Amino acid sequence: MKTLAVMQPYFLPYLGYFQLLAAVDNFVLLDDANYINRGWINRNRILVNGDVHKFSLPLQGASQNRLICEIELQCDTVWKDKLLRKIRHAYSKAPHYSEVMPLLENTIEHPSTRLDEFLLYSLRAIVDYLELNTHIIESSRVYNNSELSGQDRIVDICKQEMATQYINAIGGRGLYSSEKFNSLDIDLKFLQSRGLTYRQLTEKHISGLSIVDVMMFNSRTEIQAMLKEYDLISP
Repeated sequence: MKTLAVMQPYFLPYLGYFQLLAAVDNFVLLDDANYINRGWINRNRILVNGDVHKFSLPLQGASQNRLICEIELQCDTVWKDKLLRKIRHAYSKAPHYSEVMPLLENTIEHPSTRLDEFLLYSLRAIVDYLELNTHIIESSRVYNNSELSGQDRIVDICKQEMATQYINAIGGRGLYSSEKFNSLDIDLKFLQSRGLTYRQLTEKHISGLSIVDVMMFNSRTEIQAMLKEYDLISP
């Protein structure tokens, strides 16, 4: 069985994103989709002094009429210094700070100003840290099918990759027709994360934060185990 998932690239995404990535052989980054304002492509959340804090990559020329791979980061490095200070302040007392912080410094200080390249670099850095074997593919460089949209484009990518199973996040369950996939002998599944908690610097666990929070409080082995805590749901 050859498994496939397709997602837009996000900046330091939440644990469920990496569960999906770890569950498949090929993970396609849909970097030639339209940018979404106020989405998670360049934003995420961490805990600062026990409260949820949003952070973002500052962009230039960002518009929902432009593709992700057409957008640039702001050229100055002030935002990088500010973000790193915020993370250091938030997690300096976390048990895995000393091993995770150098990785984040290297990631955030990456010199590329292209949004898609920066996101790909940060994603691969974490994939390498977690020792995952999934093959990451940039859609803009491979499939030549940007004229397609929605399910039609996903099906075309599955066909080009000769995938026998397509796995999507559970939130997209209403977007796909099982009949279409079945007609092509592609098994359609949806990944449902199980309720996962871990120690944080708060009394009540806060879920859905950036993978940064997970990495600061859990070892590589513990996170690898978390990545398997899901169920595959049929349509």
